[in-house]
Amino acid sequence: MKRVIPALVLSAAGLVTVWRYEPSVGTAASTEAAAPASTPSASSGSTVVTGSTIQTEKGPVQVEVTFEGDKITAVRMLQQPNHPQTTAAVPKLIAETLTAQSADIDTVSGATITTEGYKESLQAAIDKNATSNATSEVVAGSTITTEKGPVQVEVTFEGDAIKSVRMLQQPNHPQTTAAVPKLIAATLEAQSADVDTVSGATITSDGYKESLQAAIDAKGA
Repeated sequence: MKRVIPALVLSAAGLVTVWRYEPSVGTAASTEAAAPASTPSASSGSTVVTGSTIQTEKGPVQVEVTFEGDKITAVRMLQQPNHPQTTAAVPKLIAETLTAQSADIDTVSGATITTEGYKESLQAAIDKNATSNATSEVVAGSTITTEKGPVQVEVTFEGDAIKSVRMLQQPNHPQTTAAVPKLIAATLEAQSADVDTVSGATITSDGYKESLQAAIDAKGA
């Protein structure tokens, strides 16, 4: 009996040891969601712009674009549908964006909804970057002497775009007063001095267009 007891004790100890180190069964494996597709992060001197959040049938789509000046150097997805076709499409959309340097890219087959949302958010980011980079420049056109009196315009540019026109000098005449708003509206739409003459204010219209063209030419000089 004295020899049996130690053997039983050792056996019990062995069982305890095995029980303590036996792997647990049924433990849930942890999962980690895949990070949204992206291009390399921004370097110093770059501008990072967030596009609009576009609500689609598959879910929200939103991009973050890195610019160096006007050049797109990186695109990162901030929001995208949790769908295999979207996951497969995003790298293609980003690669095409970096090549095209615009939102004018092809739709990825099988991911039309995501593509449209991507392009809309991307275009919003591009527009926002262009606006932030644009610097205003105010240029006065030549003073044009007409039969009715002097005509001179002042033009405000943002980049190459005509943002506003102000009359510095104009004839003191009811027809001129009525014509000027029409001439300015036509200029902002045409983005040039190639606008129609306002009926009843031919002299003022001609003077306006000549002074406007001088301002445009001076801006480009």
